[in-house]
Order: sequence, then structure tokens, then C-alpha cells
Amino acid sequence: MFRHYQAVARFADRRGSRDPESIAAETMVIAWRKLDSIDSTSCLPWLIATARNLLFAEFRGNRDQPAGDALPDLPDESIPALPIQSLDPAIDGALAALEPLDREAILLVAWDELTPKEAAESLGIRATAFRVRLHRARKRFIESFAPSQTPGHMTEPREERT
Repeated sequence: MFRHYQAVARFADRRGSRDPESIAAETMVIAWRKLDSIDSTSCLPWLIATARNLLFAEFRGNRDQPAGDALPDLPDESIPALPIQSLDPAIDGALAALEPLDREAILLVAWDELTPKEAAESLGIRATAFRVRLHRARKRFIESFAPSQTPGHMTEPREERT
């Protein structure tokens, strides 16, 4: 279970935590307390779900911070729009355009490297439901790119031959 510490810290970091190491450490403390009730074969989804709950608490707590240091306001939804950080502005834009549930499905599989089954467990839903959500999220993600970034789309009109 504790071999997943770095994966949990990366999860928290990619979602904009001010202190991802603290989130990971607190997740491990909670896991240690509940060690007897955690299935050792599927502990990563449990750890990710716990870290997500700690992130939500962190983000809610930061709403009262001064404007210069505050995280963006979160929408009143069951899954808040977590801040995302990638190296590519086009990816950031496409992810930001997605609904929070779609974004979370893609991030769990693509960035956090969970299997669809593990991602479903971390969200508390059935694997089949997650696979459907992921399929739809991937489709919306591709559609959210600007037309000029879609494969096969021309960005400039063709010059006429004379």
C-alpha cells in the first residue's frame, strides 16, 4: 500500500494542491488507521479516492484566502473542477472545456495511470459505467480541440492553381 505514496503525491500535484506531499502523507495516515478494512489488491483506487476527498477539503478551505493566493472558485457540483496542470496549453484548454466528470475520467486513466476498473472503484461506480463515461469523455475531449488541431483539418485555404 505504501509503495503508492509517490503516485498519490503526483495525483495531488497534478490537481493543483498547494502541498501534494502533505496530501499524500495524510492519505497514508488515514490508510494506516483503516488498514484492516482496505483490500490490499485494490488499495490504489482507495488511496486516490481518499486523496481526492482531502483535495476537495483543501480547495474548500482555500476559498477564504486572499484573492492573490486563492484557487479559482469551484462550481457547486458533486465533483469540483480541480485545477489541471500540463505542459501543453492546448491540452489544458481541451481539458478545461470538459465537464468535471469527463475531465476526471480522462485524468484518472491518462495521468494517474489507473485501469478503468481501478478508476471506477476510486469513484465508487461500476466499471461498466466508468468505461461508458470514459468513452464519452474521450470523444468530447477530441471534439474540444480547436478545428485546426484536429487531424486532417486544413488551417489555411488552398491556393488556387492557375
